[in-house]
Amino acid sequence: MLFGITPPRRSASPERVREIASVTLQRLAPLDLDGLILYDIDDESDRNPDERPFPYLPTMDPASFYETHLGEWDRPVVIYRCVGKYEEDELRTWLTDLDLSRVLSVFVGASSGGKTVRTDLRRAQKLHSEVRPDLPLGAVVIPERHARSGDEHLRMVAKQERGCSFFISQVIYDAAQTRALLTSYASECQTRGLPIRPVIFTLSLCGSPKTLEFLQWLGVEVPPRVSGMLLNSSDPLADSYRECVSIARELVDCCADLGVPFGFHVESVSIRKAEIEAATDLAIEVAGLLRGTAVQ
Repeated sequence: MLFGITPPRRSASPERVREIASVTLQRLAPLDLDGLILYDIDDESDRNPDERPFPYLPTMDPASFYETHLGEWDRPVVIYRCVGKYEEDELRTWLTDLDLSRVLSVFVGASSGGKTVRTDLRRAQKLHSEVRPDLPLGAVVIPERHARSGDEHLRMVAKQERGCSFFISQVIYDAAQTRALLTSYASECQTRGLPIRPVIFTLSLCGSPKTLEFLQWLGVEVPPRVSGMLLNSSDPLADSYRECVSIARELVDCCADLGVPFGFHVESVSIRKAEIEAATDLAIEVAGLLRGTAVQ
């Protein structure tokens, strides 16, 4: 059970950064979490030419924010790396200096094929195998891509063969697409005699039309039934909460049937206080479901 946060804006004052860190630790303390995800944010306007619903604002380096301000956090941290932002020597130094007692990482490639990068994903994965193969390394998995091309499970296997030991999904609002991907992935692993790696499913609430627009801008495919419900709801936050819990239950059953190790990750793509607070409530409920203590 993971919870994801974005580091403070790079422009924030030291006092404001300390305040955000303190509030974050207080918010996370009562949650039944196994770890924390710290995102590495990159400008993705190259992937989607439409205007970004929420402006892109550069954020602090997630590793620096963790090391400097989250020292009280006593559980594992998954640090994302948008590897295209970094020179190879920067990644090499970071990997070399890592304290592996609590740190895992997820390498993320370019947001589009035409984007100029300093280090591409395959080279970063190769660097991991050369410098710190003992670092648990994850990869992003996108069920929507499987629905379009039918080969996302092969991407998973290829990343697994390049050293990835777990996967974290993009935000899920279509359980059927995710079921189809998991079925293909489990079958491919069985055919090749490969271990089935854990898949962490990302859930995020949608409390407003603006948040829905942003989720869709990010590439999340929200089924027409769900988007229509949220756009016409008098309380979209409550309705999306129920939808996320329903998706979680469905994926628990799916993974049990297929023998796929799994977990959940809750995040908020909105900075609205109500959505952030509801995300912590969702994390509590999903943790109960994951631990087998949820009310059916």
